[in-house]
Amino acid sequence: MRAEEAAPPVYTPLVLSTNDRLLVLAPHPDDEVIGCGGVIQRAAALGIPVNVAFFTYGDNNEWSFMVYRKHAVIIPSAVRQMGLVRHDEAVSADASLGLRRSALAFLGYPDFGTFGIWTQHWGENPPFASMLTRVTKVPYSNAFRPGAAYKGEEIVKDLTSLLRSFRPTRVFVSHPADFNPDHRALYLFTRIALWDLEAEIKPQVHAYLVHFPNWPKPKGRHADLALDAPDFLARQTEWQAFDLTPAEADRKDVALSFHATQFKYSSRYLLSFIRKREIFGDLPAVVFSEAAALEDLSSGQSGSRNGTGSEDLLTEEEKAQFVGVECRKVNVDAEAVTVAIELSRPLGEAVAAKVSVFGYRRDIPFGEMPKIQVQIGHVEETVLDRLRPLPRSNVSLERAAREIKVRVPLTLLGSPERLLVSARTQLGEVPLDWASWRIIEIVRKNAFGEAK
Repeated sequence: MRAEEAAPPVYTPLVLSTNDRLLVLAPHPDDEVIGCGGVIQRAAALGIPVNVAFFTYGDNNEWSFMVYRKHAVIIPSAVRQMGLVRHDEAVSADASLGLRRSALAFLGYPDFGTFGIWTQHWGENPPFASMLTRVTKVPYSNAFRPGAAYKGEEIVKDLTSLLRSFRPTRVFVSHPADFNPDHRALYLFTRIALWDLEAEIKPQVHAYLVHFPNWPKPKGRHADLALDAPDFLARQTEWQAFDLTPAEADRKDVALSFHATQFKYSSRYLLSFIRKREIFGDLPAVVFSEAAALEDLSSGQSGSRNGTGSEDLLTEEEKAQFVGVECRKVNVDAEAVTVAIELSRPLGEAVAAKVSVFGYRRDIPFGEMPKIQVQIGHVEETVLDRLRPLPRSNVSLERAAREIKVRVPLTLLGSPERLLVSARTQLGEVPLDWASWRIIEIVRKNAFGEAK
């Protein structure tokens, strides 16, 4: 390894101002403490306004519920009751950090289902059906908007409402490279809401990481050690550090213990985030002008070559068929976006690769914009707009044993101003590997060569 590769990342201090207004967006109850417990308590102590919004009630973690209740929790009404338990845990945990109940909002979208909403459940498509609670809308009477359907536009509506009413200067949200699908989904929905409001507010975005293979190290409580970004992500963007005092680390520890359903199940992992600093970073947007050169987005992606350890999460049978996303390149010209991916091995009979390209533009609601997914199997290819099949001829596709290139016309994507791009491999419905969603900014020029 070269010396420059081994050098630790440089962290810019994150400094709060008394003029700040902080909105912390947590995928599940406990993520707000894991990622931002130090920030929350410092801001509260300084009198800086802080609001926390929970994406889900965390009601799909049956393994932790089994440890907590000492028996299986699978009846839908009992599962929803555990969601209420986690709600109350969050209220107590955040009170210990200095927040009143009025500073908390619980949206109530489906735990372990929000990424499915992101990819498929928009517009005319039916709401998502939660696996354990067996509902298709927010079932909790103490939620931010009880009865909201499990649809993408409803999530954007709620996030937009929160942002518009609170008008934060800083938004803390889960990281786009997080391995938990709810964490990735919250980041993506938040970006849409912020783009919709960018004429009104432009808060700084601070992304915090919670789930990443073999990280953080060492496991367990180490309040004397600094938290560092995973090697894989450390040099992909600028990282910020928020230093905690020993007293703040102790208080964060207490707050985590209030999340008892999770603490009893995985205390050693949760305590790994009791360090002398919290860190925040993001994957930067890539800016393309027309006829731009091919951009390599392999850095910052998942993949076996990059050592994220996703293969280690599989069974032996799944490992035998593992196909990793080694790298990805994207090009945008005046007519189309081209996504090229390289795989670690050829696709097997039961393994498929999927390239996702979603478009965004300010003058059309995101729920109405096309969301193109191209699935490449061992023999056949399928093109979908959410759940709706499209003619295969709508896209051009080249494939070799380990290389796939998909070209999607911009008109098929609704002539977007921005693109959200990702790729993944899967064994049936079991995800094998994935490349982090990246944002592409498209800069079009007028007749004088000036950006429009």
